[in-house]
Amino acid sequence: MDTKILLENGTNELEVLEFVLDGNAYGINVAKIKEIIHYEEVTPVPNAHPSIEGIFMPRDTMITAIDLKNCLQRGVSEAGGLFIITNFNKLDIAFHVDAVRGIHRVSWENIIKPGATVSSAEESISTGIVKLDNRLIIILDFEKIVTDINPETGLKTSEIEEMGSRSRNNVPILIAEDSVLLNRLIVDSLKQAGYINLTHTGNGQEAYDIITECKNKGTLKENVQCVITDIEMPLMDGHRLTKLIKDDEDTKDIPVVIFSSLVNDEMRKKGESLGANAQLSKPEIGNLVRVIDGLVGNNG
Repeated sequence: MDTKILLENGTNELEVLEFVLDGNAYGINVAKIKEIIHYEEVTPVPNAHPSIEGIFMPRDTMITAIDLKNCLQRGVSEAGGLFIITNFNKLDIAFHVDAVRGIHRVSWENIIKPGATVSSAEESISTGIVKLDNRLIIILDFEKIVTDINPETGLKTSEIEEMGSRSRNNVPILIAEDSVLLNRLIVDSLKQAGYINLTHTGNGQEAYDIITECKNKGTLKENVQCVITDIEMPLMDGHRLTKLIKDDEDTKDIPVVIFSSLVNDEMRKKGESLGANAQLSKPEIGNLVRVIDGLVGNNG
């Protein structure tokens, strides 16, 4: 299956691959997918997490296979089906699924946050839900799934501690991040690094509403001098937010830092074309602080 469908930059759209597990429909952002292959026998790893099926080596590259059915507390997958091989946070990981239905182009505006429509197990690892042809597709939070299995793949907050004592900086920074956990970790890390004037929002639309309100009031400089944004977010994604900021004469000089698990070569080109000042992969919280230091002038 061709997963390299081209999208125009900053349109607030994404391609969702719909797949099936235990008869239920789930989704993953196509931007995370390297390829889809038929199931291959894996080598079990001693003392591994219960959701890790094992490892295998397609094209001489070792890849960890994760049993999504086990992650969703729906039992254990049997041999067969497909592996969706993904790349995010600089990791190649295969997810075992039953089947693939196809790819759908959808707008982030039409993706709603999960709630009572999903089970508690799914709600904790889903980023949103989209309705297509009278069925609900639950878009899973693959980063959280991997971090729950191996916390070492998450934000490396120890990098902030290693920076030692730093001076306080009152530059106003606006953060757009839909994950409640990551939002809090980013805020905590920046505060520890000396940045105390932080406003955090749950998606690009909320962040842009604040920018628009401040622009209309003439208070942009007092409230927004730097923007940190994820890419994948309901209502408005980070690329659309970047485009809106950089296409506006009143806001184009505000530095925008894209901080996302999706920063690969292709996504980096998209971000550059939209005018992003910097782009970093999500584990690199220490680099995020250093980049912001350079953009807003904190010398530590």
